[in-house]
Amino acid sequence: MANIGDYEKTYADFDWETPERFNFGRDVVDRWAAQDRGAMVWLGTSGEERRLDFAQFSVLSNRLANVAREMGVGRGDRVMVLLDKIPEWHAIMTGLLKLGAVAIPCAPQLRSGDLKFRAEHSGSVAMISGPEGVEAVESMRGDAPGLRHFVFLGGERDGWESYETLMEGASEDFTAEDTAADDGAFILYTSGTTKNPKGALHTHGYTHAAWMQARYWLDLKEGDRLWCTSGTGWAKSTWNIFLGPWSQGTEIFFHEGGFDPAERLDLIDRYDISVLCQAPTEYRLLAKTPELERANLASIRHAVSAGEPLNPPVIERWKELHGLTIYDGYGQTENTLLVGNYPGLEVRSGSMGKPSPGCDMRIIDNEGTECPPDEPGDIALFGRIPALFKEYWEQPDATETVFHDGHYLTGDRAYRDADGFLWFVGRSDDVILSSGYRIGPFEVESIIIEHPAVVESAVVPLPDEDRGSVVKAFIVVGENYEPSEDLAKEIQDYCKENTAPYKYPRSIEFIDDLPKTRSGKIRRVELRQE
Repeated sequence: MANIGDYEKTYADFDWETPERFNFGRDVVDRWAAQDRGAMVWLGTSGEERRLDFAQFSVLSNRLANVAREMGVGRGDRVMVLLDKIPEWHAIMTGLLKLGAVAIPCAPQLRSGDLKFRAEHSGSVAMISGPEGVEAVESMRGDAPGLRHFVFLGGERDGWESYETLMEGASEDFTAEDTAADDGAFILYTSGTTKNPKGALHTHGYTHAAWMQARYWLDLKEGDRLWCTSGTGWAKSTWNIFLGPWSQGTEIFFHEGGFDPAERLDLIDRYDISVLCQAPTEYRLLAKTPELERANLASIRHAVSAGEPLNPPVIERWKELHGLTIYDGYGQTENTLLVGNYPGLEVRSGSMGKPSPGCDMRIIDNEGTECPPDEPGDIALFGRIPALFKEYWEQPDATETVFHDGHYLTGDRAYRDADGFLWFVGRSDDVILSSGYRIGPFEVESIIIEHPAVVESAVVPLPDEDRGSVVKAFIVVGENYEPSEDLAKEIQDYCKENTAPYKYPRSIEFIDDLPKTRSGKIRRVELRQE
């Protein structure tokens, strides 16, 4: 089954097929290892290239599992992994799954305070880090007595055990733990937009459930090469550079470097990328560059975006230049792709799409009653699907807050049209009330970004004595534009011409960069405090 095809039939007949016992390392990676199948093409910042198959990852993960067990790490123990985009990340994550330990992927951008919180909160017993994170770890290790083992990948370092030395002497044979689908596998920390991050505990059933979005949304087929540009440490990387594609036996392209528009487009062509998954910001920035007009993207047959809604003009720009439809999707750290635009479904520009197979998504009011078409409400998932997190680690109150009468509240708002398509409104606490109107930040941002001067924007409520609130926009302009009162008025007039006048930003502030969480989402809560 290559794609979703008949959506209604697929949705009605869908079965997660979750086995009672499952271990991704054993049942996926080792299974593909029995075939001559490529798993990864890796390109380093120095230009070094490595090509690895599943058999190599099977052996490397066995060695890592043996190393961890020799240290005393066992089933259920938490291990923090702080590595950049290198193949060892996959080997370590797979090895920890085989061991039955709980992996905590940490982004290299995290600082000592972030790591200290995660170490203490999770009760982690070990830290595996590369050069990019070691200084931050050094700054906090004295305040995290529960961390007993520190493994350094990148040579010898005082006070650390050498990953290379440990792996060199480890056995290549390992019998994976026979983990149950309900056993813990990952703790993925939320972005923490208002408070300390919450640790979403995911199970081995979650690692199995990744096949759904890989097959239907990523639309992975035999012979594909997928490039998901996400960095390590986030739920998106766990979905789309690890569990999802490998569940389908798909080879991934893994690039160590950061975002450079010209290089990004060149690598797509050079490495024959057939499925592209980028952050909305990356699509937006590329849409503004002349390089996109000249790029050869003939190898791409499918492109997706997730993280936050992608603006319709950006989608239209890519389609105009290269005939590519970007399939937007919606999911969270706590779950999977809950709603998406799928191949085989009509794509309505600006819509989140329809509920994913296996996901009973409803728009509900404060009483839990489903809203009629076109009426905004809270996005809720009904039923305990295997892709939904088990609980917030050691935070029962936070867990209880989001689960109500058989459904999970996402904290986001949307409305459903008469045809069943969902349309994003905003975070529950981001909706702007002005003179009795409810204004969703995203709908205003989508108009603002159509203006040629605008690279990015974020909209928040500004208190107003007469209207309760008015719309305020923070705007990042392109290289060839200078912030000015005239430009602000031009953007305001443009908005009034292209959307209902009550939605236009009555206040505009130009800034160099929008504040974002470490996973790249705009921190509107911070802008509201400006």
